Amino acid sequence: MNQILEVRGMTCGHCEKAVTAAIRQLDPKADIKIDRSANRVEVNTEQPREALAAAIREEGYQVAA
Repeated sequence: MNQILEVRGMTCGHCEKAVTAAIRQLDPKADIKIDRSANRVEVNTEQPREALAAAIREEGYQVAA
């Protein structure tokens, strides 16, 4: 299932790695595409949206509802 999340606060490559790592803890096989300039994270996974958002929030980033 393809999900698009609006993630605020990503400013550098380290931020992208942190968000990617958070998602990979939930689903190591997830297909992740990040467009930092658009605050967009696209994830192809079977994990529920709220679980993804919670994992990203734990890393200190804001996820739009």
